[in-house]
Amino acid sequence: MDKLLFGDNQFFGVNHMSEEKARAQSIRFQDVPAIIEVLDAAYDEGVKTFMCTTHEKIATVCDHMRADPARYKDFVFYPCMPYAHKYANAVTEDGPLGALKRFLPSEGILDAAMRGGMSLAKKDVEGVATLLIDAEMKMFEGLNAPVIFLQNVVVDLLLGLGFKEAFAIFANHVKRRYNAEPGFITMNMPKLLDVLEEVGVENPIVCANINKIGFRMSGGFEAYAKALRERQCRAIAMSVFASGAIPPREAIEWVCNQPNVASIVFGASSRGNIRNTRDLVNELWRGPVAA
Repeated sequence: MDKLLFGDNQFFGVNHMSEEKARAQSIRFQDVPAIIEVLDAAYDEGVKTFMCTTHEKIATVCDHMRADPARYKDFVFYPCMPYAHKYANAVTEDGPLGALKRFLPSEGILDAAMRGGMSLAKKDVEGVATLLIDAEMKMFEGLNAPVIFLQNVVVDLLLGLGFKEAFAIFANHVKRRYNAEPGFITMNMPKLLDVLEEVGVENPIVCANINKIGFRMSGGFEAYAKALRERQCRAIAMSVFASGAIPPREAIEWVCNQPNVASIVFGASSRGNIRNTRDLVNELWRGPVAA
């Protein structure tokens, strides 16, 4: 994994500290070319991995990247699934059958439908889950996606329900079908690491809020610090700036000195902010990050 990853919250009006900023970003990025402009800036500044949801706009971004393989030959996607609103909107717009056709994998509607139908009939959770993963991955066909993430909305629900086997199902399917590594986004990293170890997911890639002030670190700051010191994992730190509560240099210097932090994911809307973050990480990390 690259040490610095580019996130997509800013493109979809997500800001945990300011509703006003969230609205402004949502308006600015309502058209896909505005998103691509910022992605190009990140790519040209050496930040080449895009950690993104499976929002409909990302499908258009994927089409843009596929259309110019020479320009984007080193561009990397880290898909994060599922994007729940997408399914709800599709059913509203196209009805249940239309939504099914829109999201089924490309190897054939009949094959996928039969797989899903038999799975539902047998209450086969694994079959349904793998069908949904394949549906989400359809937009990334032909693109470089070496790590595939399960979103925290599902990860933390599964943790709460105690459905531990689901993590192994996801991990095994991602490895077998996509030759990719599974990743997990969570709001409670210490608890998730316990469960992943229990179901046999070794040295997992886990993305969680990791910052100096404990902002949105469910389970407690000390539990995170202990997990990073003592557990085998590859942590991706998000919310490192605590939505602006920590000055950039202070935030990045602290994160770069934590054990088992493999990457930092950040969002930005301008080339200047992208470059500043890249330069800080290059300076403060244990070795170079991006040119």
